[in-house]
Amino acid sequence: MALPLEFEGLTEAISGMGVDEKALITKLGSSHKEHRKLFRKASKSFFVEDEERAFEKCHDHFVKHLKLEFSRFNNAVVMWAMHPWERDARLVKKALKKGEESCNLIVEVSCTRSAEDLLGARKAYHSLFDQSMEEDIASHVHGPHRNLLVGLVSAYRYEGNKVKEDSAKSEAKILAEAVASSGEEAVEKDEVVRILSTRSKLHLQHLHKHFNEIKGSDLLGGVSESPLLNEALLCLLKPSLYFSKILDASLNKEADKTTKKWLTRVLVTRADHSDEMKEIKEEYHQLYGETLAQRIEENIKGNYKDFLITLLSKSD
Repeated sequence: MALPLEFEGLTEAISGMGVDEKALITKLGSSHKEHRKLFRKASKSFFVEDEERAFEKCHDHFVKHLKLEFSRFNNAVVMWAMHPWERDARLVKKALKKGEESCNLIVEVSCTRSAEDLLGARKAYHSLFDQSMEEDIASHVHGPHRNLLVGLVSAYRYEGNKVKEDSAKSEAKILAEAVASSGEEAVEKDEVVRILSTRSKLHLQHLHKHFNEIKGSDLLGGVSESPLLNEALLCLLKPSLYFSKILDASLNKEADKTTKKWLTRVLVTRADHSDEMKEIKEEYHQLYGETLAQRIEENIKGNYKDFLITLLSKSD
C-alpha cells in the first residue's frame, strides 16, 4: 500500500532511541485524516486491523515504545536539573528497589564519585528517605555482596598524593591470594572489603601495579569469579574504561530497555566533570574507533540526541 508523500520517513522518526519531534510535527501535524488512516493500515508493526469493528488500533507494544522514547528527553532534563547528590541518592534507591541484580549501579556511584560527592549523596539519602544509604543496602542485600556494598558506600577516601608503598605491595599480595584461593567468595573476605572500601584511589593504583607483577596478569582482566568484585576494581582503577564499556552497550541497537537507560545516566552524571568526561571520550575512541559524539549522532534522534550532544560538548 503506497503511503502519502508526507509520511515518508515517519516510521524512522518513531523507531529506535529518541523521537524525531520535528518530523512528527511536519508530517503528522499537517496530515489529512484519510492519509493517517492509510499510514495506520500500511504500518502493520505499529497498528492492527480490527475487522469486526472496522478500525486500526495501536499495538500495545507500540504505545509502550512511544511513551518510553518520548520520556527519554524528559528524564534526561529532569536528572540534569537535580542536585548531583539527590541524583545519586535516587539512583541508589531505584537500584535497591529493582533487587540485587542492580547492585552494579551502587558500585558505580560508590566507586566513581569523589569523597565529597559520595558523602553528599549519603546526606541527600537521609533527607529524601529518612534512613541512611548504608542501612537501606544492609536491609535489602542479603547475599555475599552485602559487606562490600556497605563498605563501598560508607567510604570517605583520602584524596592526597601520599602512598605507603610497602602497604600497597603487601595488600596486593593479600588480594592476589584471595582471588586465587577463594573464587567467588573473595568478595566476602574481610581484608578484601577493607582494602577496596578504605584505601585511596592512588593507593589502589600502586596496588594494581604490584598485583600485576605478582600474578603476571592484569587486575582489571576479570581476575575474580565475582562479577561485582571485578566491576568494583574497574570503577576504582579505571572508570573511563568502565564508562566506555557501558556507553557502548547502551548504544547497541539490540540493547534491552534497561541497558539503553545507561546512556542518559552516564552523560548526565559525568558531564559536569570535564576532565573525567574527556578521559571517557578518549577511551571510547581508542576502544571503538569512532567518537562518542559520532555514535550518538548515528543512533539517537530528536531533542534527546541534541541534549546529549550538548552535555557531551561541555568537556570540549
